[in-house]
This record gives sequence, structure tokens and C-alpha cells, in this order.
Amino acid sequence: MKPMLLTAADEITVGNEWLYETKYDGFRCILEWKEEPILTSRNGKILNNMFPEIIHFCHTIYENIKSNLPLTIDGELVYLKNNFKSDFSIVQTRGRMSNKESISNHVKIFPCHYVVFDILQYKGESQTNRYLTTRKQLLAKLMKGLGLSTTVNYMDKRKIQAIDVFQDSEELWTQIKVNNGEGIIAKKKTSKWVSNTRSISWQKIKNWRYVNVVLTKYDKNNGFFNGAVFLDDSLVDVVTFHNGLKDEEFHTLASLFESNGTKQKGEVWGIHPSICVEVACIDFFSDYLREPSFHAFKLDMDPQECTWKAMQRKLNPLPEQMEFTHPEKILWPTIGFTKDDYLLYLQKASSHILPFLHDRLLTVIRYPHGMTGSMERFFQKHAPDYAPDYIQTKLVEDINYILCNDVESLLWLGNQLALEFHIPFQTIHTNKPTEIVFDLDPPSVKAFSLAIEAALRMKAIFDHFDLTSYIKTSGGKGMQVYIPLPNDVFSYEDTSTFTQFICNFLVEQEPQWFTTERLKKNRGNKLYLDYVQHKEGKTIIAPYSPRGNIQGLIATPLNWQEVKESLKPSMYTIPAVLERLEKQADPFRDFRQDNNEEEFKNVLSQLEGQH
Repeated sequence: MKPMLLTAADEITVGNEWLYETKYDGFRCILEWKEEPILTSRNGKILNNMFPEIIHFCHTIYENIKSNLPLTIDGELVYLKNNFKSDFSIVQTRGRMSNKESISNHVKIFPCHYVVFDILQYKGESQTNRYLTTRKQLLAKLMKGLGLSTTVNYMDKRKIQAIDVFQDSEELWTQIKVNNGEGIIAKKKTSKWVSNTRSISWQKIKNWRYVNVVLTKYDKNNGFFNGAVFLDDSLVDVVTFHNGLKDEEFHTLASLFESNGTKQKGEVWGIHPSICVEVACIDFFSDYLREPSFHAFKLDMDPQECTWKAMQRKLNPLPEQMEFTHPEKILWPTIGFTKDDYLLYLQKASSHILPFLHDRLLTVIRYPHGMTGSMERFFQKHAPDYAPDYIQTKLVEDINYILCNDVESLLWLGNQLALEFHIPFQTIHTNKPTEIVFDLDPPSVKAFSLAIEAALRMKAIFDHFDLTSYIKTSGGKGMQVYIPLPNDVFSYEDTSTFTQFICNFLVEQEPQWFTTERLKKNRGNKLYLDYVQHKEGKTIIAPYSPRGNIQGLIATPLNWQEVKESLKPSMYTIPAVLERLEKQADPFRDFRQDNNEEEFKNVLSQLEGQH
């Protein structure tokens, strides 16, 4: 069975007879489930071996779903960067793998989801001839009955989720733009599902980004042009394109190369960097712009303006409805980072930092002049009067706290030069801690090895108790160890009993290295194990928050295997973390899925038995 296909459109069709979905950049495939689930690509390729996490999840829900078989559903295999964007490069990399061990390792780092948007067969009965709205209702009923998510959530471990359906195209389009998604799909409510047919009842509208490049080559054999950008002082090719050029535009460019350029190997012509054009694309992957198409000549543009940095901003545009000031203001002279660079970091890190900021009373530290001069700073808890309407707040004890729950709020705070984000150990919906955090504070960055030693010793203790733990750098000279907890189960008194025991135990083991002494002057050269900080009303630096230091360090989540002698805080600058986000998954990705409830109850029982 080949899938129903989309028709490309330049504008979103609106009206009561249409509904709207996110267009994800992944692998379109159909899941047919009779006795065994089979994932089939649009080209007829069986994908079970390449995406074993989906098949494994199917087996976990078999007892619940078997009464609904045979079943056929239509959807997209995706690696979700946020709820509105999938990273195609991750999915494609997996699709090219054949080695079982390589696939298994890739699954651990980059687990994929299957986002379902249609149901074609239910209990062996075809649904394709029914209206889309009827099929959607049946799909929602099926998902709810199975306890599966009826909305897309990139943090949810459940590998099969139903796509969100919007009645308002503008609402969805705003989310697509803000979250840098691929596009939007408009579907007619009365549409039927027709195999292997490109229907005007299903329309795709791409969220094009527009990048300026310098033309470098023309291949007369195939009619393709190469475009490049400046990275430092060198030109780096980032696009090869042909589409989008009208006949007159193509002949103009070709003649420019042949009359002013230099013939290179075969029928390839090169030219001095002088011609700039604007290219439409949907993303950047494998060193090239994805789905490129000529958009416009930029004849008045200086080629030196076509830079790697400018391309990054064009690929990640700031929300149009927001106002940003002084983008070229230098915030970190040591690493040459501007305010615009910082905003780009917040955009790219948003899907990692926002889950920890969500619904928490936020304290920020603002640096009005960045890491320059006197490094003036001030704490801010109260939302200012000039905060825009989209900033959510919560009034607690006469303080109107900011709630940073979305990308727009995060970027607004970034524009206000909030460079540190500090959060409490509970949300506005809980009265008890949702995590335990141990702060490992060495006397200086030169003694960072003490933090490594303390962290590894803690990990050994937590492993003994079967407690799942997480680790991050503090963004300064220390580290922080986390243990997630379920909502509103354990009190601060409970956690205090545990943290005090762990810290005292480590001090007893190695009194020459560790201390719980509050006064700095009495600590000597020992690492301070801070358990007093973990209490109601106190805060900790959020994962992925920058810190107010000249190096531009980030409080960076790590994998435990990275915690070794060679680890240094200086390794995690903003540029380094940006690169890290592109190459590996978030070590804190499953943080909220691991709540340690039974394990922590057992620990408390053991501790209480000692008294």
C-alpha cells in the first residue's frame, strides 16, 4: 500500500472545511499490524530493523491493542527536536544503517518517534473511504484507549503518538515559525484516503528560510550552480542548486560564468566571488542547504556579507512579532560573542532548557553590559511593568514571578540580558521537591578533580540504592548531581535526611578531601558538599543556562561516562555546547521519566531504621 501524497502550495488554504497539522521532516511510512507490526516506507522498504525502538514499543502494547487488529495506520518516523520540528539528518542516518550494533547504539542516543496522523484499517475493516474527520475521531479513540499520547511531546518516552490537529491555521503557523519547523499541512475535512495519489485535498506549505550565498561554480553538464559563504577568510560551499531559476535568469548566470569566469575541469566554470543570490531552503544538513531553490539576485550585496554566521541567523530567524535591540552588542569579548549570538544559543538550546524552567518561579541575573568592564549585575525575580502580554507570571508572597514556559519568553529574557536562569526545586503545582540536587563546590577551578571524585563516589552510592542519577557542570568551578523525584511524594524533610546522610558519609570516608563546613574560611582546600542549599525557597542554576563569567561557560548536562580525570569546566563554552547539541542527544532527556519513587522509599526506610 503506497501512501496518499501531498500537493505543494504557496499559501495556506483557509476555511471551515479545512484542518491543519505540523509537517515533520522525517520518513513517511505506514504501519501495518496483523500478527506482527510492519513499518513500510513510501518506496516499499521494510524499516523494522532500522527503527527497532518503534517495533519494541509495539510489542509492549500488544496485549492492549490485539483486539483492534488487523490495524493499519499512516504516519511519519521522526527524531523530534521540539514538538514542531524533526531533524531529518538523524532519521536519514538511521535509515542508511545496516549493522545491528550500530543501530542499537544510535537508538540509545537518538531514539525516534512514530507520529500517527491517519487510520486506514481498524479491526480488519477499511477506513479509507470515510471522511478525514471520522478517521480522526476513530484514531483519537484508539490512542486514548491504549493510553497513548494524543498530542506530540518530544520528551515523552511513548514512541507512538498522535499528531496535533488545529482548526486555526494562524495559531499553528506561528508555532511552526517560532520553533523552526518544516511547514504546515492543510487537509480537507471531507477528504478520503486514496493510495498513491497526489491530492489537492492534502496541501503542504513549507516554512522557507532564505540564505544569501556567493556563487562560485557553474557545471555546464547539468546546469547546476554552487554557492558558498565565508567562514573566517575561506569560502565554504553550502549549496548546489538549479531549481527556481527562470530560463532568462539561468541564461544570464550561465553567460556571466562563461564570459567572466575561468574554465576548470571539464565543463565546470569558476568565477571570482562577486555574484550574490538568495536561496530558499528548509534547513541545513550534511554541510548543504536542504531542498534549495533560487529565490532572487542580490546584485548590490557585498560578497563579504555572505558569512557562516549570517547563514545561521537566516536558518534560525527570530520571531517576527518580537522586537530585539542592539544585536551586535558584545557580551563575551573573550569568545567574541554578541547579543545576537546569545539569542541564537537560546533558540538552539530552548528545547533542552525549557522543560526545566517550565512552571517554576524564575530568578534571573541580568548583566546590562555583558561580561565587560565592571561586569555589573543584578538579580530579578519580579516581572517588570514593561513585560509584554505573552510573559506569564505567578504572584507569590508579593513577588510577581516570571514563568518562562515558551521560546518567546526565553528570547525576551535573553534580549533583557538575563544571562543566568535560577530555578527552585519544585514547580508552581507542587508543594514538595521534584528533584534532589547536590552542589559539589571545590575551593577553586584548579581543584576541579575533587568535584569529579565526589561525583563518582556519589554515583556509586546511588547505583547501590538503584537510584537513577544525573550529572552536570555548574558552569563555574564545580558540578551538580541530580536525583529526579515524583511530584508531591517526598518532603523537604525527607530529602534533607538523605542529603545530610550522603554528605556526612563522604566526609567520614575522605575527611582530607571533603567538608560540610558552611564558612569558606574554615574549609581550607577541601570541596564543600552543600546539602543545606536543598530546601524550599532556594534555587539552583538551570541545566543549559549560561553563567556570568568571561569564558562564556554553560551549566552543561553530561553523560556519566564523560565524568573522568580529563574533564574540565573550560570544555563547555557556549560555542562548544552549541556544537555538542548538534552532535549528540541531551543527557537529561529522560530526566522526568525516571522518578525513583520506590527506590527512594526504600532508601528512606533504611535510613530511618538506623535511628
